[in-house]
Amino acid sequence: METEHSLDKACYSASLSLRDIKITDDFWKNEMELVRREVIPYQWEALNDRVEGAPPSFCMRNFRVAGKLNREKREKGAAFEEPKYTFRGFETLPEDPEHLEDKFYGFVFQDSDFSKWIEAVGYSLTQHPDPELEKTADEAIDVVCAAQQEDGYLDTYYIINGRDKTFSNLRDHHELYCFGHLAEGAVAYYEATGKDKLLRAAQRFADYIAEYFGEEEGKCKGYPGHEIAEMALVRLYRATGETKYLKLSRFFVDERGKQPYYFDREHPEAVKKGEEKELRYQYHQAHLPVREQDEAVGHAVRAVYLYSGMADVAQLTGDDGLYHACETLWNNIVNEKMYITGGIGGTHVGEAFSYAYDLPNDTAYAETCASIGLVFFARRMLQMKPDSKYADVMERALYNGILSGMALDGKSFFYVNPLEVNPEACHKDERKFHVKPVRQKWFGCACCPPNLARLLSSIGSYAYTENKDTLFVHLYMGSVLTKKVAGQDVDVCIESDFPWNGNVKVRVRAKGSSFKLALRIPEWCGSYTVKGAETARTRTKDGYLYVEKDWEEEEVLELCFPMEVRLMAANANVREDIGRAAVTRGPIVYCLEEADNGKDLHLVSIDTASVSVSGPAVQDETVCQVPVKTIELPGFRQEKPEGQGLYIPWSAGQKKPVRLKLIPYYMWANRGENEMQVWTRAE
Repeated sequence: METEHSLDKACYSASLSLRDIKITDDFWKNEMELVRREVIPYQWEALNDRVEGAPPSFCMRNFRVAGKLNREKREKGAAFEEPKYTFRGFETLPEDPEHLEDKFYGFVFQDSDFSKWIEAVGYSLTQHPDPELEKTADEAIDVVCAAQQEDGYLDTYYIINGRDKTFSNLRDHHELYCFGHLAEGAVAYYEATGKDKLLRAAQRFADYIAEYFGEEEGKCKGYPGHEIAEMALVRLYRATGETKYLKLSRFFVDERGKQPYYFDREHPEAVKKGEEKELRYQYHQAHLPVREQDEAVGHAVRAVYLYSGMADVAQLTGDDGLYHACETLWNNIVNEKMYITGGIGGTHVGEAFSYAYDLPNDTAYAETCASIGLVFFARRMLQMKPDSKYADVMERALYNGILSGMALDGKSFFYVNPLEVNPEACHKDERKFHVKPVRQKWFGCACCPPNLARLLSSIGSYAYTENKDTLFVHLYMGSVLTKKVAGQDVDVCIESDFPWNGNVKVRVRAKGSSFKLALRIPEWCGSYTVKGAETARTRTKDGYLYVEKDWEEEEVLELCFPMEVRLMAANANVREDIGRAAVTRGPIVYCLEEADNGKDLHLVSIDTASVSVSGPAVQDETVCQVPVKTIELPGFRQEKPEGQGLYIPWSAGQKKPVRLKLIPYYMWANRGENEMQVWTRAE
């Protein structure tokens, strides 16, 4: 299919191995250490139902029950009968949880929580070897692998409830989703430790799936209801070299959305007479073949997982049509459906994308997992085309909409990341019950905390990509890394003051080598300076400064990206933000919190005239024992009229000057339950 875009394979790049990157960055090292010391151990306790006051997970318990059934089956031989299938979306706890029956408990996708945990463990071990953690992980893998069936199938929901319904409800039952996370986790743990027990289990499951699904006659023509298998199969292909995994990934991508719909065959009762040929399954991104989709719709996490898989397949197969679809969907998200924090998913109804420019602040969904999926998508687009627009969004999501999903102590989490919160409404208005004014210890549907852990533990793989002659620096984080150039090791050391200051040093030790450094120019930076490149060949393209030269023993490039405080306005079509401004500095989005500015934040406004004259005040402060940059702006507070009725004649009303204090958005709700807002009236 001919398109206006074409893939230039000379621009292709790949992520560096985490083994070749050591993160030294003050900011991100702290987040990684928080995950290693607090989050990974805490989540292991949660997976084993040992966190007091948190909803039980049942994850590891389900694997143990499935393994027990396997043992009983082997002992009883042919006389053993599988338990009859019964549907349990979420099993109600018995009155005495100490004496649970040997049946499945939890959501149908509960297995995936282990897989995301083991993936985070793998990444963590590459940066910080930990024999005790590795021992715990090995024992957990033994439990999981004991549940695997002789034919390779590994999903505890059906192993426990009965195999007669295997792959009978792809739309809802998440077997392929659980497989996808299993494959991602298995590859990560293998690459970190060299141990392949879980990898071999994932391959056996993948082989079973490849025998069941495919374009060949007699095979099932279905595809995942909740996507991730598409990109996981590509990762399994890259780790093993087995082309059947890439072929299966492409089959799932190509088959999706064809009519007659596969999901109709599963659920004929859901098809209304006369609507057979109407577009349906937008929630699952299965309403149209993927190359015909031009708008991001449906469940936001599923969508960006699918788009990430599409981008993987496009790169590996050189599919221009698929690349064009990815580019179109990317532009639709970031130009019409993304919050300034990098959050996506404007409505809690279906955890989904809403219509264009519908970005409500106080009912936003903006699930943590959705922003993480957007980062997955961004990196894959960068690997096909090094354009800073992808890295700019990746940076925005990482520093704002993703980090906000975890408390500063790593012990509580947000599923939903709103941009405006009135705690009273969260407690009393059922339209806002999905919005929590404080982070939660855990969730029954606990996809976000382990997703955060695996992303933050692998943050180095998003900072850089490389090809034969170029190292691309997408995110400025302190690190030491090694790259091969013409068979020679090249060392690059980056020192960064991000996100609080825009000073960066790049030390290159590559005597006798000639290669390019491609350094991103952030979109929030109006101008920048670079020193040390005077004798190099330089050019700018698609938001990157390319520096090429024959390198000496050690050379240093110094970059300065000034971080100005900016008042940002939303597109006029975003009705909720008309007359309002958001405050940003560098990659950080800021917010007002009641703890600093008092109650009734809806009554305050920014004095833009005074800001333009005197400017904002940027201060070094410690918030919740964390050193940050805070911002103070001149503003007003509207005074409430006293003794008036519900409605009164309009007047400008009285207002008094105030100083407004803003903190980084990702830090909100770490000082107890209080109001918060990102967008503030401007006058």
